[in-house]
Amino acid sequence: MRYPVALAPALLLLSLSAAGENLEPPKGPVLLVVSGNLDNTNVGDEAHFDRAMLEALEQHDTLTHTPWHDGAVNFSGPLGRALLEAVGSDSDQVRVTALNDYAATIPVSDFYQYDVIFAMRADGEALRVRDQGPLFVIYPFDDDPNLLNELTLTRSVWQVNRLDIE
Repeated sequence: MRYPVALAPALLLLSLSAAGENLEPPKGPVLLVVSGNLDNTNVGDEAHFDRAMLEALEQHDTLTHTPWHDGAVNFSGPLGRALLEAVGSDSDQVRVTALNDYAATIPVSDFYQYDVIFAMRADGEALRVRDQGPLFVIYPFDDDPNLLNELTLTRSVWQVNRLDIE
């Protein structure tokens, strides 16, 4: 049975038991593994997310310019704060790691101060590894030009496959 997209976040929350219990296990290939200080897990002490699970989180579109693209790109994906809420985290920082082991630490406050997303699509197309996917941390650079600085750019990790909540 298919549900309207607007119901997806509610359905994900319903799939969570009481705080401190397990998430539903992924049914497809795992795109993201979350470890560290989290209450909701589904594989041992980690939370594994497939594409459908990530798409069930609160989504956001960000039309912005980046130093890595020509012109403005419409990125879409789950809000960082929605992901943190899904795993039941109340930590201060998240270590984001890419497929090539590049890592950056992002303060959790960034996810609440800005609409930072884990972009899964660019201009409607799924991000592949060759396109900086499967997940790409995107800040709303055009909404707040002060974000276009060296520190924030180092936090804009692409090819994300792992989060460690510290």
